[in-house]
Amino acid sequence: MNRPVVCVGALVWGPDGQVLLVRTTKWRGLWGVPGGKVDWGETLAEAVRREFREETGLTLRDIRYAQTQEAVLSEEFHKPAHMVLVDFFARTDTTAITPNEEIEAWAWVPLAEAAGYPLNTVTRTLVELAQTQGEG
Repeated sequence: MNRPVVCVGALVWGPDGQVLLVRTTKWRGLWGVPGGKVDWGETLAEAVRREFREETGLTLRDIRYAQTQEAVLSEEFHKPAHMVLVDFFARTDTTAITPNEEIEAWAWVPLAEAAGYPLNTVTRTLVELAQTQGEG
């Protein structure tokens, strides 16, 4: 039987105050933030650190819980999935990206401009939350 999958992601600020957006193979050409599944025995914070290291080469710091949301059979995702998404805000000290095979493109952008990208729905809510809370 299939069950929901717990995933993590983070909106990350670089040293210049801009946020990282990525286009991945999994969201049908839409932009989002790096992240992925939580492994057995791994905390949520450990998972978001590992996923960022694997997908971008970045080391995260100041990881703060942002929100929890779910994507149930989202047509934006590349296959049928039920994901519980735990989102974070974080910082990194470099903007140099070493992308893995999932990352098709990336951009460091001012938070105010992030909503102008074709974001997936779950990332749009995270960006809006950051704007509302005055994060950055």
